[in-house]
Parts: sequence; C-alpha cells; structure tokens
Amino acid sequence: MGDSQAWTAAPAAAERARSVLATSWSCAVTAEGVREELVGAHTVAEDGRILLHVPEDSALLAATICAPRGEPSAVLEFADVAPVPMRNRIRSRLWLAGWFIIEEGHLAFQATRVVLRRPSGAVVIDLDEFAAASPDPLATAEARLLTHLAEAHPDAVERLTRLVEPGSLHGVVRVQPLAVDRHGLTLRIERRRAHGDVRLAFHTPADGVAQLTERMHVLLAQASAASCPRALQRQRTDGDG
Repeated sequence: MGDSQAWTAAPAAAERARSVLATSWSCAVTAEGVREELVGAHTVAEDGRILLHVPEDSALLAATICAPRGEPSAVLEFADVAPVPMRNRIRSRLWLAGWFIIEEGHLAFQATRVVLRRPSGAVVIDLDEFAAASPDPLATAEARLLTHLAEAHPDAVERLTRLVEPGSLHGVVRVQPLAVDRHGLTLRIERRRAHGDVRLAFHTPADGVAQLTERMHVLLAQASAASCPRALQRQRTDGDG
C-alpha cells in the first residue's frame, strides 16, 4: 500500500466511549440487585452524565428511593453494534460503574469507573478525559452512511480492497464496511471460518459528512490507481453467521 495508508489514526478511547453513548439505543442497568433492559430511555449530558427516563413503577427507581444512603451503586452496559449485517456484530462494549441520584423525577447516573472493551482488549478511561470528550462528529450518521455504502455501492467496497494487503484477502468470501469515523473507514474481511478487520485511514480527518464524501473519493481514487482488482471469492457460505 502507498504512504497515504501508513497513518492509522483512530478515535481516542474516551471519544469512542462517548460515541457509543451517543448512538446506543438500549442499555442494561444493574442496581441493588435489580437488572433492567431499557430501550430509548437514556440521554447524555455534555459532561457525560447519563439521565435515565424510567416509568414511575420502575424497579430501578424504587431501588434508588429505598437505598439506605439514597445513592445506590449501579452498573450500566452499552453494546456498540455494527449497522451492516455481518458476523460478530458487537464492535465494542461500554461499562460504567457509579451511582444514581433522583433528579427531577429521573435517575441521574454519575460514573466512577468507565471501561471500554474492544476486540483488542479492555481499557479503563480516565474520568476527566471521559467528561471532556465529545462523540465522533460522524457517530450519529454512521449507521446511515455504512448501510448506504453496503447496499447501494458494493462495487465501491470491492474496489477499496485494492488498498488491502494481498495476504489479508486470502480465502475471502465477503467484505463489508464495519465502521467509519472522522479518521478512517474499517472493513470487515470475512473468510469461511474466520474474519479480520482492516482500517483505511483518511489523508486528513473529516469533521462532517461533506468532508467524509471528499475523503471517500480520495480513497476510491487511490484504489482505482492501484494494481488490477483482486477478485473476491463469491462463494455461498451456508451455515456462516
């Protein structure tokens, strides 16, 4: 690959964690022996505090009210799911430990520990860095962008494989866009019984969808200028999933 692909910058862990919070639609909450799966019930303040909007008959709300010190400890879990169907769609998990207080009829969660687990391992995020971080500027548009790329432009996805090291494409049966952020695009390389991820970095960060379009055009131009396409094996993978 060319020099333009040597830069592999990626979002910092705190930024990635804030992106997960900004885009996750559901979360699992455990507090005082009570566990609830909540859907569409949380909002995030600028400093990373999480507000849970639970019904009045929620067991979590009752546990908070009845807690001996009025501030029950709790753990929140969020899953970061790839929007495009593929194997192992969980890209990362975010755990926050802390405590609840009641704030204007809602549960306000103050984190005392933040852990982000990705395939490469788990990292404990500094609380000040977490509070100061912002979501990736493409985070809320990512699902729409990747779905459109996979469904409307599979030829472009295949062309981008020209920028992948040949050894990474050995035995490939499918390539799908796994993730995109301001720093680059990540492709999921699926083989019959295994998979791997390859990151294609942008030449400079994209701070919005308009800039992302230009960055993608640059990648595709680089791919078009690369050697002849490496044919993907189009084999049916019965039983894969």
